[in-house]
Amino acid sequence: MTRTKHTILVADDDEDFVAMTKILLEAQGYEVLVAGGQKEAEKLLAARSVSLAIVDLMMEHEDGGFALCYHIKKRDPAIPVILVTGVTSETGLEFDAATDEERKWVKADVMLAKPVRAEQMRREITRLLAGKE
Repeated sequence: MTRTKHTILVADDDEDFVAMTKILLEAQGYEVLVAGGQKEAEKLLAARSVSLAIVDLMMEHEDGGFALCYHIKKRDPAIPVILVTGVTSETGLEFDAATDEERKWVKADVMLAKPVRAEQMRREITRLLAGKE
């Protein structure tokens, strides 16, 4: 059986998070595209297709992650999106994507709070990509 090599977009302005996530994902056999912000991610998405996207909430704009999630889902609603954020620890505001209504508004399939545990990230990616072989 040949496994499809999935391509994952990681869009985040936190270079340490990007480097750690890229290493983790490549070790799992994924191809990783990296963008340092919303605009760079949108350019990559115009040129390449991805199987899944991991998007930071606050990049060059405070709501850049929301805008990027909307852009991804408008382009292809089947692309799973994981929104990662440190907004709760930075501002005290809490966001979630636990209900259908929240996912409809947020345009992300999963929200994870930073710092994200490697096992948590791995589990969500596996779940979201299940059946996309």
